Amino acid sequence: MQPLPRLIIATRNAHKTAEIRAMIGARFEVLDVTCFPECPEIEETGTTFLENARLKAEGISRVLEGWVLSDDSGLEVDALGGAPGVWSSSFGGQEGNNALNNACLLEKMEGQKHRGARFCCTMVLAREGLEQAHFTGTVEGWIIEEPRGGQGFGYDPLFIPDGFDQTFAELGERVKNTLSHRSRALAKVIDYLDHC
Repeated sequence: MQPLPRLIIATRNAHKTAEIRAMIGARFEVLDVTCFPECPEIEETGTTFLENARLKAEGISRVLEGWVLSDDSGLEVDALGGAPGVWSSSFGGQEGNNALNNACLLEKMEGQKHRGARFCCTMVLAREGLEQAHFTGTVEGWIIEEPRGGQGFGYDPLFIPDGFDQTFAELGERVKNTLSHRSRALAKVIDYLDHC
């Protein structure tokens, strides 16, 4: 039996890796950079999701052979002029602190009547230090006034996607993975890889 091709996710975020692994199924052996101690930390200095995803994919693909997939994603809130955007993971002042990020968002949204928002994801595939292709996915919805649900991560407890009355954190992984911004971008990645 032939081994599965390897797809390396340019992240140290176990939640993100698990989400991508669940969505991609048995097509690839999905690993992330925690499996490769030689991988450098890639500083996300871009001002767009594409710039940050490109930095990570190209940087890791200079060190590791094969396909490297990165994504940069975040929440854009209309009433906040698109914030937190590329700074979604540090919006509350501390990188990766979901509780602080959610509290900061709720504080800034206090009294706002228009609560439209979207999750955006840009994914970049790279090999040998060069981007091969990039893909985007979005899901529209709105921000509620207090967190609901115990599943998911990030802003999931505050975001209700259009057409639903539950947050991503209430809908659970199986439903979220069929309609999330990441699943929409990843479907395009899979289609691309299937035709390579």
